[in-house]
Amino acid sequence: MGKSKKEIQTQEKVHSPTNHKKTLSDDYIDSLSPIARPLAPKKLRKRVFKALKKASKVKHIQRGVKEVVKALKRGEKGLVVLAGDISPIDVISHLPVLCEDYSCPYVFVPSKESLGEATNTQRPTSCIMIIPGGKNKDMNTAKNTYMEIYEEILEQVENAHTWD
Repeated sequence: MGKSKKEIQTQEKVHSPTNHKKTLSDDYIDSLSPIARPLAPKKLRKRVFKALKKASKVKHIQRGVKEVVKALKRGEKGLVVLAGDISPIDVISHLPVLCEDYSCPYVFVPSKESLGEATNTQRPTSCIMIIPGGKNKDMNTAKNTYMEIYEEILEQVENAHTWD
């Protein structure tokens, strides 16, 4: 004998692709570029986005490849946050090497959309540099807003080799 309609419907619900809830890590594994190392773990990622939101409100960030490269060449010190799903890779492939040359810490996050969203823009962003104090080196506003989180992030990024 065949299956009843109820049995067929319950099997379809169980095996349907809409029933499977993808986690954030499932979505990003497919789209990450091979150079996206060190990729920030979930807890660090939340801290990075929190620091980005606070730093962007007081305008202590540089957004985009050109601006980040200019800031690095001028000798600005800060944290570079790169998106791991940039295509083609050639757009940001030189940035990790440049950061290492200028001894500037960097970390990858999974998506350019979330990076843009964290800085209160509508556009996806490939890379962002948090510069404590901004262009005017106003450390008072930095200390009042995001400096504590920023220092925690730097400490974890420097120990990045232990994540893998």
